[in-house]
Amino acid sequence: MLPRGRLAPPGDREERFVRRRATAADAEDLTQEVFAAAAVAIADARVEAPPPLAWLYTVARRRLVDLARRRASSDSSAADDRTAEERTYGPQVGRALADAFARLTDAQRRVIVLKLFDGRSFAEIAALPGSSEGACKMRFSRGLATLREELERKGIDR
Repeated sequence: MLPRGRLAPPGDREERFVRRRATAADAEDLTQEVFAAAAVAIADARVEAPPPLAWLYTVARRRLVDLARRRASSDSSAADDRTAEERTYGPQVGRALADAFARLTDAQRRVIVLKLFDGRSFAEIAALPGSSEGACKMRFSRGLATLREELERKGIDR
C-alpha cells in the first residue's frame, strides 16, 4: 500500500483492475494491450476527449469482454466432449451457491455482491448509508466464510 498522498506508479491501478477480473497471466497481457492501444491513440487525442484514466479503464473493460467471448466460443466447442458428470456439475454448483447465498444476511449479501460482482472498493461500499469501511470488511469476510462452509457442507470443494 502506498503512503497517503502518493499516486500509484502508472499502470498499477489499471493492472489491479484487470487482475481482479482475470488470471494473473491474462491480466499482464491485457494491461500491455491497453497501454499499447493508449500509445497508438495518444497521437489522435483531442482536448475534449474523456480523461485518460477513464479511457484506459474503458479499454481494459472491453478487452476483458473480448477475452471472455473468445474463451466462451472455444469452451462451447469443447463442451461437447464433456462427460455426463461434468455437465451436471455446473447446475449443482449453481443451486448450492444460490442456497448458500440465501443463508447470508442482507448486509453480507449486499457487500459481497458490490465487492465481487460490481468491483467496488470497501470505501465505496461504506459510502452507502449505514455502513463503515470496517463493518463492510467484516461482513464481507464473514459472508465468504459462510458461503465456503455451506458449499463444503454440500460437497462442493475447490
